[in-house]
Amino acid sequence: MDRTLTNFIRALRNADIRISTAETLDALSAVELVGYEDRGALKRSLALVLPKTADEKEAFDLCFDQFFSAEDVSGQRGRAGEAGPEDAEAGEDDSEGQGGDGEGGGGGDPEGRQPPAAAGKKKKKAKGAPAPGDQGEEEEDLGPGETSEASSDLGRLLMTDSKVELSMAMTQAGEAVDVREIQVFTQKGLYTRRIMEEMGLGELNREITDLRDSGSIPDRRLGQALRQRREWLREQVRDYVERQFLLHADADGRRLREDLLRKVKLSNVEQRNFRLIQEVVFKMAKKLTALHSRRKKVYKRGQLNLPRTLRNNMSYDGHIFDLHWKSVKVDRPKVFAICDVSGSVAAYARFMLMFLYSLDEVMPKVRSFAFSSDLAEVTELFERNSIEDAIAKTLRDYSGGSTDYGQAFADFKRQCLDDVDNRTTIIVLGDSRNNYGDPRTDILKEMYDRCKRLIWLNPEPRNSWTVGDAEMRRYQAYCHQAEECNSLMHLERIVGNLLRTVQ
Repeated sequence: MDRTLTNFIRALRNADIRISTAETLDALSAVELVGYEDRGALKRSLALVLPKTADEKEAFDLCFDQFFSAEDVSGQRGRAGEAGPEDAEAGEDDSEGQGGDGEGGGGGDPEGRQPPAAAGKKKKKAKGAPAPGDQGEEEEDLGPGETSEASSDLGRLLMTDSKVELSMAMTQAGEAVDVREIQVFTQKGLYTRRIMEEMGLGELNREITDLRDSGSIPDRRLGQALRQRREWLREQVRDYVERQFLLHADADGRRLREDLLRKVKLSNVEQRNFRLIQEVVFKMAKKLTALHSRRKKVYKRGQLNLPRTLRNNMSYDGHIFDLHWKSVKVDRPKVFAICDVSGSVAAYARFMLMFLYSLDEVMPKVRSFAFSSDLAEVTELFERNSIEDAIAKTLRDYSGGSTDYGQAFADFKRQCLDDVDNRTTIIVLGDSRNNYGDPRTDILKEMYDRCKRLIWLNPEPRNSWTVGDAEMRRYQAYCHQAEECNSLMHLERIVGNLLRTVQ
């Protein structure tokens, strides 16, 4: 199979584009028809068989441009080299960019012209700024003239100024060192060095050292040119590795961060990671929605649905060929979420509410309550605003005050205890720290007796549930389930079990 195509499909999958084996074969057939010569035709052909949704098409366009830019790097380098001399005259250190695009060739210029890289270096020396690694070599201004032939393979490749061959050599070296396996951005320097060594950096360095110590002017002139072009090549390899990271490891790195954020305590999540962790919440909710909203189209057992069976067999003159069974209606949970939004628990409440309201397809009857002392219903706030805005307003308006679970339970009884029935699941999120007030366990017992399930999610570790002013020992007696819940992984497991139980 075409290795370029399989690598491209791997990059697409890293960009969260779902591609099946059959679609891979379709893409292979498309490439056999259009080939790689016409970039536009290739892109249009693959866009017909690989991406399916609008989001995937957008990701495909970006990934295609990034992936195949490595094949078009010579054109980009050519433009960079052409702009180099003007930048060098302005005193900017861009002399590396001209090395690969020189017009002079490798074995000396019959017209006596220097390669642009050497010319750039000469201008820089005229300004009195010695280049790093050139230990005060006053013979830098050697004037125009021919150079000797490079003996190393990489040196000859650099002096021929063949950008296509350099691009191919760089790609082959990248394949040899498995640059696609790069996982984190800090490995960029490691893979840059490996690719340079694979291309022949060691032999080139030895040649440069020998040429610098040579007494021959053409040899020293060649050594200068090779040093400049070596640094230019190093920059090109760095850019190549960075592109490979963005293609093959950015998604992996993102998944690593997502896995970390699933396990880390929500109270330790930094503000800069809130956007990413919100995306993780929505992904987890989407997965649970897909898992628990499925319907069985055909029932092969259960109670016979006689009217439907007779109606669908009328065409058979009364003979019963197709049996139809009564389907069981899935009873969606009616959820009451009571969240402590005081300072110590606010981060957990933020993401639990986000999680519950992201499950609107399988959990359409969520009523939310927030409290630190007095309890207030915030359901309409979520109906009128986006999830993020509603959560921000809830935390802003109700997170002040001293925590009082007894008062919150009394407010809940007064407002909506009559609405709790045997189809209701009550989720309480809080650390149970009541500031030594009346815990009102009698009201919690009423809630426990009325509802189908009462789940208490405590963000503190279990060994802290009975320490200080925590009332968890008393509250736990009137809970169907009491769990430590301080990460998204805990929250996903608990909500998943809730959905599995009610179906």
